[in-house]
Amino acid sequence: MNSINFGDRNSGSQVGINNGVINVSGDQSEPRPEPLSTVPFPHDLDFVSRDGIFDQIHEKSSISGSTIVLVGLGGIGKSRLVVEYCHRVRQQSPDTWVFWVHASNAARCEESLRNLAERAKIPGRQDRNASIFQLFGNWLQDGKIGEWILVLDSVDDDELLRTPLKIRTEAQANTQYYTSTRPPLRYLLESTNGSIIITSRNKAVASEIAGHKGNLIDVRPMDAAEALVLMQKKLGGCIEKEDLVQLVEELEFMPLAIVQAASYITHRSPRCSASQYLKKLRQSDHQATKLLHHEGQHTHRDWEAKNSILLTWQISFDHIRRTRRSAADLMSLMSFFDWQGISENLLGVSDTEKHRLEDVTSKSIALNSDCSSECDADDDFESDIATLRDYSFVDTGEDSTMFTMHRLVQLTVRTWLKTHGQEEEWKERFISNLVGEFPTGEYENWERCRSLFPHVRSAVLHRPKSLDSLRNWAALLYRGAWYARECGNISDARDMAAMSRNQRMKIGGAEDEDTLKSTAMLADAYRLEGQWGEAEQLQVQVIWSRTTNLGADHPDTLSSVADLAVTYREQGRWEDSEQLHVQVMESRKKKIGADHPDMLSSIANLAATYRNQGRWGEAEHLEVQVIETRKTKIGADHPDTLSSMANLAVTYRDQGRWEEAEQLQMQVMDIRITNLGADHPDTLINMANLAATYWDQGRREEAEHLQVQVIETRKKKIGADHPDTLTSMANLAAIYWDQGRWEEAEQLEVQVMETLKTRIGADHPDTLTSMAHLAFTWKSSGHDAEAIDLLRDCLTKQKQTLGLNHPTVLSHSETLMEWEMETIQCAEGIGNYNGTGAKELDMDT
Repeated sequence: MNSINFGDRNSGSQVGINNGVINVSGDQSEPRPEPLSTVPFPHDLDFVSRDGIFDQIHEKSSISGSTIVLVGLGGIGKSRLVVEYCHRVRQQSPDTWVFWVHASNAARCEESLRNLAERAKIPGRQDRNASIFQLFGNWLQDGKIGEWILVLDSVDDDELLRTPLKIRTEAQANTQYYTSTRPPLRYLLESTNGSIIITSRNKAVASEIAGHKGNLIDVRPMDAAEALVLMQKKLGGCIEKEDLVQLVEELEFMPLAIVQAASYITHRSPRCSASQYLKKLRQSDHQATKLLHHEGQHTHRDWEAKNSILLTWQISFDHIRRTRRSAADLMSLMSFFDWQGISENLLGVSDTEKHRLEDVTSKSIALNSDCSSECDADDDFESDIATLRDYSFVDTGEDSTMFTMHRLVQLTVRTWLKTHGQEEEWKERFISNLVGEFPTGEYENWERCRSLFPHVRSAVLHRPKSLDSLRNWAALLYRGAWYARECGNISDARDMAAMSRNQRMKIGGAEDEDTLKSTAMLADAYRLEGQWGEAEQLQVQVIWSRTTNLGADHPDTLSSVADLAVTYREQGRWEDSEQLHVQVMESRKKKIGADHPDMLSSIANLAATYRNQGRWGEAEHLEVQVIETRKTKIGADHPDTLSSMANLAVTYRDQGRWEEAEQLQMQVMDIRITNLGADHPDTLINMANLAATYWDQGRREEAEHLQVQVIETRKKKIGADHPDTLTSMANLAAIYWDQGRWEEAEQLEVQVMETLKTRIGADHPDTLTSMAHLAFTWKSSGHDAEAIDLLRDCLTKQKQTLGLNHPTVLSHSETLMEWEMETIQCAEGIGNYNGTGAKELDMDT
């Protein structure tokens, strides 16, 4: 039977009967175009290959029918890797089709597919009744089209994977409507030909698409070398490498953040350098936010994507808030902690918060009874953590109860909270939780304190506004100062104690007991820094207030008096120190037993004063008593017991019992290195005293090695002009003198003496000891007249400070007499060096 076609000229009504097949003009057969690429971004000349990741993409995508998913944070470089891979494939194999689909939502995905269908001349593309997803998927299945790669970029939620496209009427969608009830992405993923590469921020979606774990590529930040190369390529020119190393580290090796920073620096050059950008970035949250909101030109990102790392992550945060609010709340809380070591215990509801919530809940329980089970499900902690891990906002290490969170992600969330007026709510929750977990600084709490202390440091930067929260904040900083002092971190102890004191004064006044605790802590930090005048001033204030408010015999008052006695001892005011120690000890005898920790501290401090006065027998008797009691009460490895043992070792050395001193010092040092660390102040005191004992025994090289180690560590930890550092330098000078290295000894001794005069005064015992050391060096190097004058001046002051019967005064008197006699007789030779180095003592407070 003949067919009939109506040509273009037929118009109007056609009436008649036809028993044949009527063919209506539709899509004419079109030639298939040559394989093409629709990658929307040009080749990036600054591309930096990522260690191992690029090879994984090539290896896995080379297998026909493969589907791989790159998953990771927004701005981490997933799409950039795929773009580069696609360009290289096309370069090596021009016959391979490369299709790029923007799949951030259904509308954009559909738009991309229709454009691709048009460019590829896919038959049936003009049929508006057909599903473009099904049409394109079927076309990919056609083995005749050859090799192809399909990239689905930014599949970040499960809309396309699980939700069928709704049927739309022609009125609702003017030119398109569907009858399909299948999820659209399923059509594309069914193909067994070609290769599919997907990028996603959501690990749950990525895992579902990948199916097998081997098809998942976890994209993490660059390593340090890769990040440095990227920054150098983007900035060009000659820039100090160290500045760039620090900058990429501060940007946490995030590619988008690096490109963003480079754009900012380049745009403002020469008025902005890498070092200036880094300084601004570290200055404050506010300044960092301003920098990281900057959106530079970026030709290798989708027009819909943000060129700011903060804005990129805020989009994901907003999505989490819409889909699982409790996970966003958890993320809000976590943003205030230190970025690593966030314990699960810190993320619950504190006791204080529980009481508040119980009050609120009891008033509204009737309204919420129907949805309680739903709320419980929404607030499930594990589901919240899983959601945050899916978006790579939170990670866990080997210990599954500890979480980490990128610093820049934390900044992003805090910025969002501040913008939306929710910062204070979560800041208060953070402080409430942390103060409920962080203990006081006693020895038995050190392990807990050590793991939580970074979060206390973070709390320093997050001062709240409400009165209750300010009380918690001040208490937290006081405890933090306590622990910092115990572990030898004096600068943090000082800063936290000062902030705690200032806040407590505003809340309760200078006489409030909490304020006095913080004042006493600040005074102790000043003492440990060698700022003895400032320490004394604050300690006197605390004693006066506590005597007035609590009474002279109250334990807190007596502790304050004992602290002042230790400061007097540091100042060389040994008679004043002895008087106060005896006063405290007698008062304590009446109130507490002989083996009470406070009583033992009093006895130990009195022993230290006796030792300074040259009363070594009395000092030894008290020290042995304290050691035996402490071993029984608190154990041989407790820091207080070790302090007593270390001080007894110094007394042995003063008495010339060097082997006994060495044995004790070695025992204590080994334990301290293990328990406290090699750079803890108490460990360094131990090492310095052991070096002095080696020197006494004639073991010069061992003594020098230890003293140099102590000096270098102290310079880094407490500064070159701290009295403890100067003491170590004086002891090293004594070793140089003994080795005949008089010029080196003189250089150190002059530096020590002049610095001590400025720092602690010309009449301080340590300053006078340094003068004596220099006098001996001058005598050895032939400057007899200068040596005699200096030692005579030193001895005059030592008689006033130490007393006429102090062993050092008696020894120096004898030496001066010999030198003067030698001068009169014009005899050769010199006296014996009596400067065994300033002794370093552990302090019981």
